[in-house]
Amino acid sequence: MITSSPALEMNEVRKVYSVAETEVVALADASLTVAQDEIVALVGPSGSGKTTLCSIAGGILSPSEGTVTVGGEDITGYDRRRLTRFRRERVGFVFQSVNLVPFLNARENLLIVDEFGRRERREAKLRADRLLEELGLSDRAANLPGQLSGGQRQRVAIGRALMNQPSLVMFDEPTSSLDTELGSQVMELIRTEMKSRGTSAIVVTHDDRITHFCDRTVGIVDGVLAA
Repeated sequence: MITSSPALEMNEVRKVYSVAETEVVALADASLTVAQDEIVALVGPSGSGKTTLCSIAGGILSPSEGTVTVGGEDITGYDRRRLTRFRRERVGFVFQSVNLVPFLNARENLLIVDEFGRRERREAKLRADRLLEELGLSDRAANLPGQLSGGQRQRVAIGRALMNQPSLVMFDEPTSSLDTELGSQVMELIRTEMKSRGTSAIVVTHDDRITHFCDRTVGIVDGVLAA
């Protein structure tokens, strides 16, 4: 979905948890803008706040302070129900473990995204088949995840994230379980698919070898962003 606004604007966002009467700051006054068509690598050690930032940007978590705007839509004050609808319609997620439904085939794993969506069933099937074709998976549409290679499962996950034509897609360590060659292929595919659609992305990674596929790298340590 292309809009005239930045894909993401986070302004002075904090996320604080209370643990045993102690405040733990998971994200400290984070400000980040992701432009349309921009791919940002988010790099930092485990526990640095990468997942928290993406969860807030994607409407999974609400910030303790600050504002979050995605594609011109201010989601800061949304309740759980509105956030659920927002996630379904405006953002895509590709998780580190891929999280495909094991008893659904490749096409069905895409269609499940639209189960409660805006499309009629026939329209959703056409979009799923078109995405699978673009991702080189037309001949694997009827295969279960267990019948697919690691790279093929990753491509199905990318297709699933794109089903709702999102403004922003979050990729959580998309190459962590892949070797160097296959990881590069997946990142090239991510870049091609995002750029061809004008869709923005945040790629969470520990792997400095893949950051050159992104337009910009942002570091995060102890919940603090450093461009």
